Parts: sequence; structure tokens; C-alpha cells
Amino acid sequence: MRSYSLLAPAKINLYLEILGDRPDGFHELVMVLQGVELADQIDLRVGGMGNIYVECNHPEVPSDRSNLAYRAAELMTQQFPDCFARFGGISVAIQKNIPVGAGLAGGSSNAAAVLVGLDLLWDLGLTQDELEELGATLGSDVPFCIAGGTALATGRGEQLDTLPGLDGLYVILAKFRSLSVSTPWAYQTYRKKFSTSYLKDSTDLELRRQQVHSGPMLNAIAHHNSVKIGQLLHNDLEKVVLPEFPEVLRLRETFQRLGVLGTMMSGSGPTVFALVESEEKAHQIKEQVKREIANPDLDLWVTKFAKAGIQVVGGR
Repeated sequence: MRSYSLLAPAKINLYLEILGDRPDGFHELVMVLQGVELADQIDLRVGGMGNIYVECNHPEVPSDRSNLAYRAAELMTQQFPDCFARFGGISVAIQKNIPVGAGLAGGSSNAAAVLVGLDLLWDLGLTQDELEELGATLGSDVPFCIAGGTALATGRGEQLDTLPGLDGLYVILAKFRSLSVSTPWAYQTYRKKFSTSYLKDSTDLELRRQQVHSGPMLNAIAHHNSVKIGQLLHNDLEKVVLPEFPEVLRLRETFQRLGVLGTMMSGSGPTVFALVESEEKAHQIKEQVKREIANPDLDLWVTKFAKAGIQVVGGR
């Protein structure tokens, strides 16, 4: 059997602004996305019976087509049936390190790894653009998870412009294990409360995108200004999630008191992250949060910004 092992990094949002509605029912967004080194490992094999098998070491991760990694494999069999027939079945083993249901794109990153891995195993020679185009049919975050690094995302999040890579920033992630926030709920609630402020005209939408592109956050990224990046973190979805989920607000306020560069909820939550400039400081903050919120349900991780998306770590 041919096989590859791949790392599938998580992602956080440094910036998330909701501009308006789209004809497809999604929201028009402008985001700055950042990969981090906290990653799942995907072991991918082809050969044997012509079926798709998915297994995971985390009990909450499904093994059927409700799993995005399964649907990624299924998509590749539909797009390249001759390769599927030639190489045989697909086995996907997921070693989960990214927390489940955390707003860190773990499922999307797993799917991205399956696309990249099958491209290699089947000798397809697809370009990154072609892989991202396939990924966009699975979910808005999948194209970024393939590319990784730092990117400006527009549309529903699938249209990417690569930004200068950020080095040297460490991230503390915090999530209550039993807490989840529904992404559809967050966006639908935002729509109910704030749709009167949505931009309606396509010219206004394009102007706003350009303003963000040349605005303070992207300028701070271009100049690797860590202090400014921390100050400019922004997430519109905090307006609806924080009032409804006091535990998320408490995490944010705790990080803020501890003197980090910046702190924010990632995506639709419930994970909250904080940025600092050294690994030592990150571990200090992590221990302080554990002391201040002595709850066994609270999980914390220290990681750092990642320059790349899906990475191959082994194969035969």
C-alpha cells in the first residue's frame, strides 16, 4: 500500500468583518486568517478494497460522510474515478490534537490534508490553485487550510490573497471542553441583530474590501508590528457570542488582564486566543489562566504562528 503522513494545522482569525448578505445565503466577509502550529496528523493510505474508511482517536469525530475528511476523499473519487479504480480504497486515520468544535477549522484542515495527500498518492500533479478550487466546494475554510500562512480572505472566505508571513508570535488557546457554539447560529443571530447595517451595493462592498486591504491591520502585518496587530484584532461575531456565552467573555477578560498583546475569540468560538511575543511568556500566561479559572473543563494550549498549510511528514 502507498501511504503519506501529513500535518493539518489549525487556524485562527486575526480579523473578521461581516459586510453583508450573498445571493448564495452565506455572508460576504473580509477576514485575516492565520495558521498555527497546533496540528492534527493525517495518515493516508491507498490500496485494497475500493471503499473509503475513516477512523479517529477522538470519540466525537464521526467516521461517515458527516466527516469533512470523508467527503474530501469522496470528492476526489468523483473527480478522478480512474485513479480510484487504479489505486484502490482510501484509508484515512486522524490523530486529533486540534480541539473538536472549537472554531479552529480542524475539520476543514483534515479535509485539506486528504486532498493534498491523494494528489500525491495518485500522482495527479494538481496545482495549489486547483486544490483550493476543489476545497472550496467542501467548505469556506478548506482553501486556506491548504495554503496556510497568513492570508486575506474575502467572499465567503474562500477567495485568498497571500500576506507577508508572520514570525515570532506565540499563541495561547483556551476552550472549555464541554462548550460549543453553533456557527450557523452565530451568523444567523448576527443577521437578525445587525442586518440593517449590511452593505447592499456591490460598489460599496468592493470599496470596503479595498479599505481593509490598505487599512491598519494589513499595514501592521506588512511591517511585522506585533504590538499593533494585537491592538487591531477584530471579530464582529463577538457582538452576539460574548453576551450569550459568559464563559467565553470570562476567558477574554482574563487574558486581557494578564497583559497580552491582544486577545479575541476565533471565528464563531468558543475558543479564545491571546498573542504574546515569546514562548516563555506564553507558558506563564497559560499557568496564570489555569490558576485564575480553576475549572477542570478548561483546556489550554501554547502554539505559534505557522508559515505553511498542509505539510508532508512521511510517505512510502
